[in-house]
Amino acid sequence: MYDILRKHIEKIIPLTDKEAELVFPFFVSKKYKKHQFLIQQGEPVKYNYFILEGLLKLVLTEDNGKSFIVGFAMEDWWETDFQAYYQQADASMSLECIEDTQVLCLSLDDYRNLCKTVPKMEHFFLQKAYAGYIAAQQRIISSMTSNTSQRYAELLKRYPTLVQRVPKSLLAAYLGVSRETLSRLSQ
Repeated sequence: MYDILRKHIEKIIPLTDKEAELVFPFFVSKKYKKHQFLIQQGEPVKYNYFILEGLLKLVLTEDNGKSFIVGFAMEDWWETDFQAYYQQADASMSLECIEDTQVLCLSLDDYRNLCKTVPKMEHFFLQKAYAGYIAAQQRIISSMTSNTSQRYAELLKRYPTLVQRVPKSLLAAYLGVSRETLSRLSQ
């Protein structure tokens, strides 16, 4: 499992064997079952998660019970409620397994200590943050300027394997359309 993490990190920064050995102890491996929560809205956020295996959804639920899918996360992705994680606040969203999932967990204290122990990891996390900001901006712009058909086509283009794994009802919720509309688009 740590070889997967190392390959992921080395897409951005090279690690010596010694550095890799220093990185791994900061992570805790955990397994979750389908429908299990890694984060529950209103509770403290303990970890940033690197997904080794499985599929997750990040969901915002309003007081009236209406839910919005903020995003999905699959293998080789990082996910958490970032605001709550970095501010050590209660979660504003929930993170739930769509499939059985295995993750590597990184607490905020361990994140800080990791960056002190292996300083180039700070550059790694900065690059991951940039990529996340860019993806979020692209999604916001797309939701403001594209119609449903265009947003679905972009999702298919950008994340073809994700679209094959996520149930249509969840994809429809993510796109903000009915399941029937999504079925028409996917024909």
